[in-house]
Amino acid sequence: MKDTPRPIATSEYMLVAKLWYDAWHETQAPYVPDALIALRTKPDFLRRLQDMGDRACTIGPTNAPFGFCAIKDDALDQLFLHPRARGTGAATALITDAEMRLRNAGVTKASLDCLKENTPALRFYSKMGWTSEGVQSVVLDTSAGPFDLDCVVMTKKLL
Repeated sequence: MKDTPRPIATSEYMLVAKLWYDAWHETQAPYVPDALIALRTKPDFLRRLQDMGDRACTIGPTNAPFGFCAIKDDALDQLFLHPRARGTGAATALITDAEMRLRNAGVTKASLDCLKENTPALRFYSKMGWTSEGVQSVVLDTSAGPFDLDCVVMTKKLL
């Protein structure tokens, strides 16, 4: 199932937003406050995805994406996969592509945040060379404005 990351086609925005919505609600919703869950609607995921523009990419056949990743400033901003894509190398391809795009933008030290309860993701990021900087309060984008959430912040030097 491994593929090459690519830009999101206009025809795929709804599909990628649904993939993101489903994966977020599976992996994040069990551990976050109800107030954040209420803000994470399908229209919210579509709005945020469209706002990302060329900072986001997907992986999988056209009109059948099975993962997506986005960067923002000096950060790996999002990385989500359909359950059937986990363990296939798709996440490695997406994070490698994101790191390359960050490096090409002049970033020398990147960051990401991850829920401390998401141990599979934390293990994956560690395996990919990311180092935990501990739990910190991060500000999330929501339709109701900024939302503070405690997450594990990880960093990686991009050489």
